Amino acid sequence: MTARTEHRRLLSIALPMILSNITNPLLGMVDTAIIGHLDGTHFLAGTAVATMVITQIYWVCGFLRMSATGLSAQARGSDDVMAAARVFYQLLLPALLIGVLMILLQDGLVKTASYFAEASPKVVSVIDTYIRVRVWGAPAALANLMLVGWLIGQQHSRLVMLIQILGNSLNAVLSLILAMGLGWGVEGVAMATVIAEYSIFTASICVVLIKTGWALPLLNWFRFGLYAQVLMLNRDILLRNLALQLTIAFMTFQGARLGEEVVAVNALLMQFFVITALGLDGIAYAVEALVGESKGAGNMKQLQRRVRLGLVWSGSLAVLYSLVFVIFDNRIIALLTDLTTLRLLAKDFLPYIWVLPLLSHWCFLMDGVFIGLTYGKAMRNSMLLCSLLVFFPLWWMTSGLGNHALWIAFLAFLLARGLSLGWAYVRLVRPQAASPSV
Repeated sequence: MTARTEHRRLLSIALPMILSNITNPLLGMVDTAIIGHLDGTHFLAGTAVATMVITQIYWVCGFLRMSATGLSAQARGSDDVMAAARVFYQLLLPALLIGVLMILLQDGLVKTASYFAEASPKVVSVIDTYIRVRVWGAPAALANLMLVGWLIGQQHSRLVMLIQILGNSLNAVLSLILAMGLGWGVEGVAMATVIAEYSIFTASICVVLIKTGWALPLLNWFRFGLYAQVLMLNRDILLRNLALQLTIAFMTFQGARLGEEVVAVNALLMQFFVITALGLDGIAYAVEALVGESKGAGNMKQLQRRVRLGLVWSGSLAVLYSLVFVIFDNRIIALLTDLTTLRLLAKDFLPYIWVLPLLSHWCFLMDGVFIGLTYGKAMRNSMLLCSLLVFFPLWWMTSGLGNHALWIAFLAFLLARGLSLGWAYVRLVRPQAASPSV
């Protein structure tokens, strides 16, 4: 396979995923605009809190997508349709079970959201209404995480993009009809999301069943040895996600202790990280699929070429992001807020934003590599060590610098994750460098 073909294959996976990623924040803007036109600020406040709680749970459950991508890609590389079908059924079960558990524990979710929000009775009422409707979409939403991962692993990213865009468009249209047209308000917005989640689930399931020839390897995937490996992989990635979430949550709460303006500025600056992730995640998804395919085929030389290829595109995109942030940083801040105080305060922290893509793209890329390899243990250990030995100690040593300490520690944490996984990757491939490809 020529270098040009490899570049095309990577971009054919990455670009649809980048476009798909962009539709999600756009949907959030539509829902925010609809709720923002309801009669009272408590509607927006309550929905924001409820959405945050549900979204955080889904984010932690991202291990379903990650493990599905790596295992599906390896099955593709080994040209084993039955193995691909087995991955689908093995991961569908925990996704549905966690979703059902969320439905059963909806009272706890409402109480948790209300407690942390320290909200007024009106806001608590909105939180209660939204969660009790939205939670019924949890089985589909969590299964969709797994289905997206499975389809990426099979290199069907265009289908993922199409299904996601159609589902999000349906969500937006239904939100307008139910919330505004029928006057259901917050309940209508939540119901629209649930319907869209089950629509995406139905479409994705049909695609997977067609691609696997309606295979039902039930006897195989119930074997303890095979299923235990999948559960251990999910456990490691879950612990990795929890450690990352703890670090980001600490940064948010510590910023809040420094004052209302600081936490507001950090929320604005984190939008640059979100923008960066839209592109770098797309490259990482492609690397996951291609590296997993090479591992499944037993071709280590091809695997190493694809990692280098991913590094070229990830690094190039990071440079582009940094240039855009250097040139347009103040304009982007102005789009995000018209408060003069926040704009002036943000200027003190813009240098961190300029270098953010250059320091963070390594961890995005190497996460993709290890997801493709399905080495969850390395991802878990790297996250825990970088959190406990880099982020928190560095923040403590520089805490006298206030909010600067948080950003210095956060950037060092991102870089350390990339470097530690890079070191683990070099140790992994060095003994096999002289081995012939299979």
